Amino acid sequence: MVIDGMTGVGKSSLVKIASGKFRLEPYEEIFLDENKLLHKFFRDREKWAFPMQINFLTNRFRQYKEASKISKVVMDRSIYSDDIFARMYLELGYLKTEEYNVYHSLLQCLLEELSPPSLMVFLKVEAEEAVRRINARGRAEELEVEKSYWLQLHNFYNEHYSRYQEGKLLTLDVTDLDFVNNERDRSYILNEIEKAL
Repeated sequence: MVIDGMTGVGKSSLVKIASGKFRLEPYEEIFLDENKLLHKFFRDREKWAFPMQINFLTNRFRQYKEASKISKVVMDRSIYSDDIFARMYLELGYLKTEEYNVYHSLLQCLLEELSPPSLMVFLKVEAEEAVRRINARGRAEELEVEKSYWLQLHNFYNEHYSRYQEGKLLTLDVTDLDFVNNERDRSYILNEIEKAL
């Protein structure tokens, strides 16, 4: 099972909660960025978008393969949403068409080596609430990013999961839910996941 959604929506928290409830091995996204490409990208997006995207794709492929060796696992994000960022960067002009085409060919080759998750859980949230949560979390590198970036990313997430066909999908609107601190909200989320499983 994979938990996905916008930055700050609560993916890591739900991975921990779901792993305990369903006796799954939690597998959080491992952020490997030895060359500080994300930092460089936000300083010069057109120059660094392609190497950063290839780096993230490589890491997500490796992590998904490792997680796939575990019989019962719940992952935080995966290679199956990597294209969200690449398509957004193409539209914004950070990636050239040729760079996106190279990226996309590589992505397709890698996906042919994998099996989709048994269940994809997409945590949907309204755009303004997503930005509020990012600001409330207060991570310095996220606070430096302009609001318009997060609003565009929000749109690309929704568009991606509106056409997701790789496997079983459960979309949960968590805009008005606090499944971390509110027992009723947590029970609702876990019940929906249990039914889908």
